[in-house]
Amino acid sequence: MKAITSTQNPLVKQLVLLKEKSRERKKNELFVLEGKRELSLAIKAGYRIKTLLFYPDLFSESEAEAMAKYGIEIIEISKEVFQKLAHRDTTEGVIAVVRTKSHLLRDLKLHSKNPLILVAEAPEKPGNIGALLRTADAANIDAVIIANPKSDLYNPNIVRASVGCVFSTQIAIATSEEVIRYLKHLNFNIYSAVLQESEPYHQQDYIAPTAIVVGTEATGLTQEWRDAATQNIHIPMQGTIDSMNVSVAAGILIFEAKRQRKFTS
Repeated sequence: MKAITSTQNPLVKQLVLLKEKSRERKKNELFVLEGKRELSLAIKAGYRIKTLLFYPDLFSESEAEAMAKYGIEIIEISKEVFQKLAHRDTTEGVIAVVRTKSHLLRDLKLHSKNPLILVAEAPEKPGNIGALLRTADAANIDAVIIANPKSDLYNPNIVRASVGCVFSTQIAIATSEEVIRYLKHLNFNIYSAVLQESEPYHQQDYIAPTAIVVGTEATGLTQEWRDAATQNIHIPMQGTIDSMNVSVAAGILIFEAKRQRKFTS
């Protein structure tokens, strides 16, 4: 079994770049993940694990050797190397180098009769993207589509904020124009969350194939989505502000759709 003890090791330097630079992830088609749960979810979702690095004080050698059956390169690392690579304190001593996947619209597999999809237009904050993916996983919806993305899906902060739901959720990435064309081709009802010229969300019917579309908290949805909507919707505010966190809003809208479907799909 290989071992790395120096933070100046070329592989360690490469992994630091993969963590910090989106262009490195895209060029190499690799990303770094941390944690047992995240690793387990990635393997279950069919991601190819290239290398596994473990710190034996937190992740046992026997646990590491058990991963060799997947054809993964196993490397033991020192405390100094682990601290250099770990993105958080509760990483459980395991770090993996993983092959990225493509996320094309045409690759989405919508198995249910009346699919329910969340579309997020131009989300920027990794924490919000992670929270949206967690919400999608909690509701077991069919897919999440990110339109006009501003962030790299394999940003370590997104992987961390999603607690692995980036692997357990079907995700597609495309332009807003492409997504609208895709949804209309499949006869989806499009419900765009906007404040102006919209109807209360709870007065709509989400039983048919449905796409719930949310935008950024700062600027909301573009006119493109407002025009494409079957109906623009809003969540009535009862306080002094006129908006809420995008992941909270998405959760309210998604679970209303699930309630109408009686949580059967």
